[in-house]
This record gives sequence, C-alpha cells and structure tokens, in this order.
Amino acid sequence: MPEAVHTHLESALVDELASRDAAAFVHVGTRGDPDVRYCTPVESRDNGAAGRTVHAVAFDPDRETWLSHSSESTAHPAEALAAALSDSGLAGTVLTPPRIPHDAALFLEQAGFALASTEVLERARATKTEVERDRIAAAQRAASAGIRRGAELLAEATVDADGRLEVGGRELTPERLRIAIDEAIVTAGAFPAGHTRIESGSDGALLAGEPIELSVAPREPGGYHGALVRTLVVEGEGGPERRAHVGVTHAFRSSEAMLTADAHSVTAVEADLEAEVRAFGVVGEGNVETDVSGVGLEPHEPPVEGSDEVGPGSVVRLEAAGRVDGARVRVTDVLVVEDTGVEWLAAPSRSLEPTALLE
Repeated sequence: MPEAVHTHLESALVDELASRDAAAFVHVGTRGDPDVRYCTPVESRDNGAAGRTVHAVAFDPDRETWLSHSSESTAHPAEALAAALSDSGLAGTVLTPPRIPHDAALFLEQAGFALASTEVLERARATKTEVERDRIAAAQRAASAGIRRGAELLAEATVDADGRLEVGGRELTPERLRIAIDEAIVTAGAFPAGHTRIESGSDGALLAGEPIELSVAPREPGGYHGALVRTLVVEGEGGPERRAHVGVTHAFRSSEAMLTADAHSVTAVEADLEAEVRAFGVVGEGNVETDVSGVGLEPHEPPVEGSDEVGPGSVVRLEAAGRVDGARVRVTDVLVVEDTGVEWLAAPSRSLEPTALLE
C-alpha cells in the first residue's frame, strides 16, 4: 500500500494497541486477502501465484516497525513471525483479526503470546486516505467509460421484426454488449475483474422497450474498485419503468442531501433510499431494493454493517432498485463524503435514454 495508507493504518494501530495494553498486531493470510494487502507495502495485481502466497505480518508499536514473512521464503510464515516477535523481546497479548487461521494462532500461542481479536482493520479501511480516494476515482472513471460504451451501442441499435436489438446487422446480445463494455474499461486503464453484468427481463435477449441493466465494478492497477450501474431502455414509451425511475433517482438526491448535512448509519441511509423510492409510488413487498457499503480493495467493504457510520472520510456505493409491474430500474453510484459536503465520482447521467449518457 502507498505510504499515506500505511501511515493512516499505523496511527489506528498505535491507538488500538495502547487502549488494549497489547504488545503487537498480527495478521496472517494470502495475498488475495484485502486485509493482508492493506497491511503490506508490496503492490500486486493479485493474480495467479501472487494471490496464493501466504503472508504473516506484525506491527510493533514501540519500534514503529513492521515484521513480515511469506511462504515464498519459509514453509510456515506464521511460525517464523511468532519466533521473530519473541526474539525481539515482545511478550503478552497480540491483537489479531477474528478470522486469523487456526494454525497461525497455534504458532503464536506456542511462542508464549496470548491472542485477542480486534476490528481495527475494518475501522481503518472504512475511512479512505486521499491516495485511496484518487485510486477509487480512477476505477470509477473506467467504470463510466465502460457504461458509456454500452450506452453508445444501445443508442446505435435498430430493432428487428421480433423486437430484438441489432447493431451493424447483427443481434446485440448480452455477451456482445459485455465484451464491448469490458474493452472500454481496459482501454481506460482498469480491469473488469469479472464483475460486468448485463441483465434484462427477456430470457437473455435485449429487446426494445424493456429495461436493460448495465453493471460494472472494475479494479484499477493498484487494486481499488469502482461501482456503477445504469438501467437503459431503447425506444421506451414510458409506463412502469418511468415510475420506478423517478423514485430511484429522487432517492439518490435525498441521500446526497442527508449525507451533506450529517453522518448517518448504513441502516439509516438504506432506509432513506427505500422511503424515497416508495414515496414515488413503488409499492409492494420485494419491489424496492437498497444497498449501502464502502468500496475500495473490495467491491463491498466497511462501512457495511447496519450500525457502521457513513461520514467524513467514507467512500460508499449507493444502490437503489425499484420494480413496477415487472419493470425493474436499478442505479448504483459512488459517493465521497467530506466535512465540506459530498461528491459523486464519475457519474454519467441516470437517464433511461442511452443518448443522454453520451452528452
């Protein structure tokens, strides 16, 4: 991780260790574990063998240093780390995430340490540094490029006799649309990361007059994700999708005002989104869906629990969906919360019209 991120984490660890009278913080896991990546200064695309390498890391607050061992250099990195901590003169309790591997816990206990769990990593990751915000913004720009490319194809589409969409004389299938979106994401400097989805209500066919959901969550080279969903309609005639769209888009405006005014829990923001969608006539059980969570090294990360606070320093993905008479409209955007207000990252138009996203 960048130096600014490590400084942010170390500050949180120093406070946590002091308040718990603990000797050190320890985490063990594969390089594919976002918490391990957050704790280590080595950058990786997390592919192949790099993602399976086991790292054992520890932070010593007295010396303000990190110790690290990996399976690239020793068969049992947790055992080597436990021995190194003991040899350095540390003793007593070490703090670990609740999900530390069982064998790692045994190695630490055999070296004479007592273990206590902590959620300090989740709390640290819930507040993003400026460097992290910049990386998420880069991923979000790539997400926007992908969605705009999808909208461009839909804007070009013609309709055959069966109502199916065509581009260049060939049927525009969900797979063809997905590939075009992914190519645009790669051109914009990010990786689709297998998260691109195209959804319609017509057994996989893309039809005129029916909502089509474009969903992406690309990852920039440093490992940070974006998140963006738009619902588009080719040759729409209004009707139920318009009613759902009005509710969903007004819900985003309400949450923007809510988070501009004060910090709120995840549950409160989700409840506000749902209340606004329903206020515009989207009724019935299961017809409104909302989701609020952080975004960063994972597409969904802290703040994610209902009681977690969304406030200054948070970068969150807001999602709302409404269904009216079978027509579903879903929108997702990423919002940065600061002391001075909020900012939507690389958000194209939320219109149902594909051409509106190209303006």
